Amino acid sequence: MSRNFYSEINLHMIWHTKGSLPQLTSQVEPVAHQYIRGKIINWPGAYIHEIGGTENHIHVAVSIVPTITISEFIGQLKGASSHEVNQKLGVTRKILEWQAGYGVVSFGTKDLDWVVDYIRRQKEHHGAGRIFERLERIDSEAEAEPREGP
Repeated sequence: MSRNFYSEINLHMIWHTKGSLPQLTSQVEPVAHQYIRGKIINWPGAYIHEIGGTENHIHVAVSIVPTITISEFIGQLKGASSHEVNQKLGVTRKILEWQAGYGVVSFGTKDLDWVVDYIRRQKEHHGAGRIFERLERIDSEAEAEPREGP
């Protein structure tokens, strides 16, 4: 595949803790967020715009190049971050586990500021019950349901 390309692939990603339990405590959340941020910064062709969430899920806005496989990218972020948190903070038990599924939505560059603001204000949005459903959806099944095109 050619390395000469132009792309604007902006993604909003979300995934939940196992059983949607409140595992992203005030001690766990900064470690998980810092690790995920660093992993994305060091991933060739990936750029992080924002990371946030609540005690039971995480949101990430990124831009990627077309050579990155989204499912592999998210799988690496989830697996490596839970491993890191458990190594640093878990000592004798797992304190962070992610559920199997995730959600990913593409968005236009003109919506980047809105998506970043939405992620930054996650706790406020959820506290007030003002969520944007499209950015909160996940699929916890291994395979998505087949559907017809538009």
